Amino acid sequence: MQKPKTNRLAGEKSPYLLLHATNPVDWYPWGEEPFEKARAENRPVFLSIGYSSCHWCHVMERESFEDEEVARLLNAAFICVKVDREERPDIDRAYMDAAVLMTGRGGWPLTIFATPDGRPFYAATYVPRESRFGVPGMLDLLPRIAETWRDRRGDVLRTAGRVASAVSEEVPSGERDPGQGDLEATYRQLAARYDAEHGGFGTAPKFPTPHHLLFLLRHWRRTGASGALEMVEATLRSMRRGGIFDHVGFGFHRYSTDERWHLPHFEKMLCDQAMLAIAYAEASLATGDQAYARIAREILTYTVDDLAAPDGGFAAAEDADSRGVEGGFYLWTTDELADVLSDAELELLGSVFEIADEGNVRDEATGRLTGANVLDGVSGGERIAWEAVRRKLLEARSRRKRPFRDDKVLTDWNGLAVAALAIAARSLREPDYAAAAAETADFVLERLRDGDGRLLHRYREGEAAVPANSGDYAFLAWGLLELHQTTQEPRYLAGALKLHEELAARFRAESGALYYVADDVEAPLGRGVELTDGALPSANSVAMMNLVRLARLTGSSRLDDEAAAIARAFAGVLGDNTSAATFFQCALDLAVGPSTEILIVGARDDPATRALLDVPRSLYLPRATVLLRDPVWSGSLDALAPWSARHRPAGGEPTAFVCRGFACEAPTTDPSALARMLDGSTDR
Repeated sequence: MQKPKTNRLAGEKSPYLLLHATNPVDWYPWGEEPFEKARAENRPVFLSIGYSSCHWCHVMERESFEDEEVARLLNAAFICVKVDREERPDIDRAYMDAAVLMTGRGGWPLTIFATPDGRPFYAATYVPRESRFGVPGMLDLLPRIAETWRDRRGDVLRTAGRVASAVSEEVPSGERDPGQGDLEATYRQLAARYDAEHGGFGTAPKFPTPHHLLFLLRHWRRTGASGALEMVEATLRSMRRGGIFDHVGFGFHRYSTDERWHLPHFEKMLCDQAMLAIAYAEASLATGDQAYARIAREILTYTVDDLAAPDGGFAAAEDADSRGVEGGFYLWTTDELADVLSDAELELLGSVFEIADEGNVRDEATGRLTGANVLDGVSGGERIAWEAVRRKLLEARSRRKRPFRDDKVLTDWNGLAVAALAIAARSLREPDYAAAAAETADFVLERLRDGDGRLLHRYREGEAAVPANSGDYAFLAWGLLELHQTTQEPRYLAGALKLHEELAARFRAESGALYYVADDVEAPLGRGVELTDGALPSANSVAMMNLVRLARLTGSSRLDDEAAAIARAFAGVLGDNTSAATFFQCALDLAVGPSTEILIVGARDDPATRALLDVPRSLYLPRATVLLRDPVWSGSLDALAPWSARHRPAGGEPTAFVCRGFACEAPTTDPSALARMLDGSTDR
């Protein structure tokens, strides 16, 4: 069999780029070469940005990039560059900002036409092969853009200059210190957007956005506002019940195409599993409801079993498409179900999920029912008898071709996974999660480094590459902080501090906020400063949370000052729209306080020490930090947290010292007394 002809992407590591390696389009990977060629030949650049688990990215590839006629038009008039947004989030961020500026919207696939020096002058998302419903298709758009470049070059360059200037604009230093009023405003804004019927916020398409829920849990803890907790619980229950959750194999899909969590786009991404596991684990701790703990375990079961990467760490994502259609791996016809289940089991399945002969999934183009069913629960799929049925469906589904898995390991998303596993380990009492978190953290710290020891962003097939962005540093430091809080090993606290020092040295802007791109990395549209939270928290939000926690653990006022500078930058950008950065509001909640610092002095293998440590782990204390001073670790802690050296155990027994709002209480050796100090309304 003749090997298909390949383009320049065949030498890349990115699974997404490799999927396009046999396109007739003369693709270049991102780099200096395509722009040199564009300048030499005076041709515009066609830049296409996507990722492997994106459904519409695959549609555009099949319709256009595999099409000889489209490829001929592209190759004749443009220099074509393909970018994996997960591998190069710095490139994606810059051009997505430009797309939103030019069109008012963004998304993937992202389609950009740029000058030979990389300045964008036209932006779109998915572009069909042929024009329809007033939307220009590739066959019409490409000649039009080529003609405009040839005949109206001055207009194009002026547009490109304005866009590039706007995107690269510096963020000024903020003049206002945000405070508790911002927290109240954020709660009101989320309440106004809350979908009381289906849970979640806004309408379709609907993203889980777990940091909204993390903020609301903190607001409930601070104020006792029952509405905040009700929004969290209704949303968590509705998402788990809906088709956005994989009831057979566990884990959450990316987002719902409708407002009721019924029909998702079926990609599964590591970052989403991590954030949702954190939300469910925290909700379990806050409410005592073990249903949330079970769901957190289900999410992490999927993560550990199905996303473990070959060499270590976790793979980025699984595809939305399989069996020739989007979601084919997950959908069932009634005939397929009847082939697997008995009549009694079918009856049970129908009592748990909405199943119909005509299906419950509609064709996106025609609106007609397809005969396929997504498992969308009517009772949450929580009956004990359902588990046996689930296992039969799982076994039957395992014989299907599994969706393509993008097995690159990303530093930032693995940092999130470390945080999720560590939080679940201590809140759900699952030591295996702590071991998995430690193994992942060690893998990233050891393998995602360059020859000078600097952090890198992507690992695959033995190769670490791509300079780390601020999110890599911030998210990995978050993971190490959570791992420290779970294991109390000083090396993780030291690792988080070291990552922050590297982050501050190479990414800090004059405003005090953090650039997305390091000071020695080329940034075609500027280094960028993210001061809103999207589907994931921004690097600045996470860095601020890390800074406040590090300040509490180490006693460093300098770190508090750095956090305050980031907070002022956020306040200047957000203005009255405080809910545009809810993870920042979580960090602000901690900074505003009152925070609680808990020092336990005693040997970690002493049962009395463990009994004291178990107290804060059993309570929902989002504004608390815990530090264990084991005599074996005293040398490390003298360097990391010198304030802790002043405290001695009472009567030689393991002792807890509690400070809240910069005032300290009498030490105690009694776990019950410690619980009384920590629990209740005094946290508000």
